[in-house]
Amino acid sequence: MEAEQNNFKVLKNQYIPTAEFYSQVIDSLQEYSIFTVDTDLVINSWNSGATKIFQYETDEIIGKHFEVIFTEEDKKIGAPALEIETALKEGRAVDNKWHICKDGSKFYAYGLVFPLLGINGEMLGYVKILRDLTERKKSEDSIAKHIKELEELNTHKESVLAILSHDLRSPLAGIISTAEYLKSNYDKMKPDAVKEMLDLLHKSTKDELEMLDYLVEWARIKYASDVFTPAKIKLGEYVKKVFDTLNESAAIKTINLHHEIHENTSVFADGKMLLSILQNIVSNALKHTGTGGNVTITTKHTEDKIIVEIKDTGIGMSKEMREKLFTPQLNSLSKEREKDKGAGIGLLLVKGFLEKNGGEIWVESVVDEGSSFYFTLPVEKPLTVIENLNKIDDLA
Repeated sequence: MEAEQNNFKVLKNQYIPTAEFYSQVIDSLQEYSIFTVDTDLVINSWNSGATKIFQYETDEIIGKHFEVIFTEEDKKIGAPALEIETALKEGRAVDNKWHICKDGSKFYAYGLVFPLLGINGEMLGYVKILRDLTERKKSEDSIAKHIKELEELNTHKESVLAILSHDLRSPLAGIISTAEYLKSNYDKMKPDAVKEMLDLLHKSTKDELEMLDYLVEWARIKYASDVFTPAKIKLGEYVKKVFDTLNESAAIKTINLHHEIHENTSVFADGKMLLSILQNIVSNALKHTGTGGNVTITTKHTEDKIIVEIKDTGIGMSKEMREKLFTPQLNSLSKEREKDKGAGIGLLLVKGFLEKNGGEIWVESVVDEGSSFYFTLPVEKPLTVIENLNKIDDLA
């Protein structure tokens, strides 16, 4: 019996894993970054998976602060300290976020932090485990983008139908009625009355053609993505092209066209779309600005984008008009502004182009004082960001 007990102890001892054994297991997990930090949040161990993901060799990273793997954005909001606080309070902290590699590139990871305790319960530091989810995120980004595009196509399809129904069909009915009246009463009408009606027909048909052109262009950005070719371009050069095109129209009303854009100001956008954005907003400003007024373009730089302001000294807009300005409710807009109903579609086109280029648009306006249209464009090629990503349950 004693011999059997001794044999059992020997067998048990043979199967007790050593610290070295666990170290080898941890180091073999190539798909996971696993490292520890001391109570001062200084890195003091680093597995081979961490080297593979972050590109730092062990001797390069040991002694560096925990914050070295975080983005500047996360450092500014105190994300590293918050992780530690949560781990202390709740026993663990989990998150999905971008991290920085040695070469400055980013990767997306699921992360887990928990306190590291000694045999007697003393605090030794913390363990940080990360799993690289960049490829999975790219797939989810692609799916999410496709879903969003389908939703947008459906929304814009309804918008186009609304425009066709309300803002093309009604004027066409008026054109047909006027033509029929002329056809039936031409011999009885005075020359001045005939000329007046012909002038009306001419203007109405030109407005219809302009609206159709806008619709064709608008459909292009939604259904012909292959023509979308963004690049880093000089904003000032495109403003100059638009001013050159509209100088004659401005001169007729003695409106001063002016810009304050530095020659080195660049944006990342599709050139044809940028030209259309500027052309639409500036031409609208000219149409609604009185004789002797001003249209001015200025820019403001933020960390990753340019904010462009196109300011006029025109008739301005009411709050109700501003709220409806970028939606396909064009009849009410046209009546309130009393002319150029094509401007409404032009602004929808502008909004669509800006969204395609990663920008946005808004307006500030005071009746009888003028309007300022603001839009943004990225300075560099933007990173795709998906806010919500499912966590990896088997790591938690």
